[in-house]
Parts: sequence; structure tokens; C-alpha cells
Amino acid sequence: MSDWGDKLLTAGGAPVTVPRDPAREAARDELLDAGYHKHDPSVLQRITDWISDHVADALDSISGDGTDGTTGLVLFLIVAVLIGAALWWRLGAPRRAARTVQDVYGTEGPRSADQYRADAAGHAAAGRWNEAVREQMRALVRGLEERTLLDTRPGRTASEAAAEAGRALPEHAAALAGAARTFDDIAYGERTADQDAYRLLHELDRTLERTRPVLAPEAAGAVGAPVPPPGGAA
Repeated sequence: MSDWGDKLLTAGGAPVTVPRDPAREAARDELLDAGYHKHDPSVLQRITDWISDHVADALDSISGDGTDGTTGLVLFLIVAVLIGAALWWRLGAPRRAARTVQDVYGTEGPRSADQYRADAAGHAAAGRWNEAVREQMRALVRGLEERTLLDTRPGRTASEAAAEAGRALPEHAAALAGAARTFDDIAYGERTADQDAYRLLHELDRTLERTRPVLAPEAAGAVGAPVPPPGGAA
């Protein structure tokens, strides 16, 4: 008895014999047509479904629906580690720089500029450059406050202090901005200080001590304006 798959009928009803292998290949080619698979889940969706299924199985095991709660817990931890590793690879390591930046003096509040300078020198002598840079920047800002070039204001960041001081000391504005960036990178970021970073801040602090501020245009005009005689006569 002949196999029905070996024969096809023409439009007129006459049988046409088709060999098995070509018929199988034709059927396979037809099934490989993209039109049949356009609604198939993507590779990412299949991976997500696989993870979801394993998490669900692990949770079922932990809750007692499975055969072994310990096995379910182990599976859950493995899946959690895999998900964490995938997120780490995709998003990268968390950055400490993303933390909220504190004010330049930290949590202990301001002390005198001379105290900060002494602490900075002590850290530098011991080779603790990170601490030396932090204390030296605080000495610089506190020194400007003591000279009333900056108002004493809680919560001010190093960048804010540098920007405000740069307006009174414009020739040193760029150096002040660079000092603030160095302080932020070392105090709140991931940069490590060295002797050169401390030396630059120390020299800038000494230079600012000898620099006279630039008066604002209004103040300069007021200083240079003649004092009118009593009674308003010219």
C-alpha cells in the first residue's frame, strides 16, 4: 500500500508521485519561513522567562511546595547572584562620587585656619596625603572667611567657596576652582592624593594670604567719589 505522503493530486485529480526527501525538505523550508515565527519571544524574553521560572520554583521549594526547602533556598541564592552579576555587568560598579557631597568642613564644623594648617602639616609629615589635602583645603577656605572675603555660611561646598572667592580674587579664580575639584575628588570620590596635590594647595593658600581682593565696581566708585561739602554746594 503506497504512502499518502508519496503522492499529490494535480488540479485535475491525477496522482503525482513525489519522493519522500524532497517533500520533507519542502515542508521544512515552509516551516522556516519568518512569517511563522514573527510572534516568537525574543532571546532576551526567553532568558527572562527562564529566570522567572527558576525563581518561582525556588520560592515554591522554600515555602514547602517543593521536595526540599534547603535545595530551593540554594537555587534562589544562585539565581539572585546571577541576576546581581548581570546587573553589575550592565550598569557597572556603584560610584562613591554619587553620594551626597557634604560641606567643606565635614560634620565637625569649622575651626581656625591655623588649626587646619597645623593638622595638614602633620598629615603631610606622616605621608597621609589624602588627609593633608582635605585639611589644607579647609584651611584655605577658613582663612578667606577670617579675612571676610567669604561670609561664614554653614553647608557651603568647596566648589561654592571657590566660585565666591574667585570673584574677589579673579586672578586666582582658575586655581581656586582646580583646588575645589581636587578636594571633591579626594574627599568624596575615588582619587588618591599625593605630595604634589598637597603642595599645590599649600602654595595657593600662602599666595592668597598675600593677595589683596579686587573691590566690586560699586565699592570702587564709592571709594573714589568726592565727598560733597555740607549743604550740598558744589
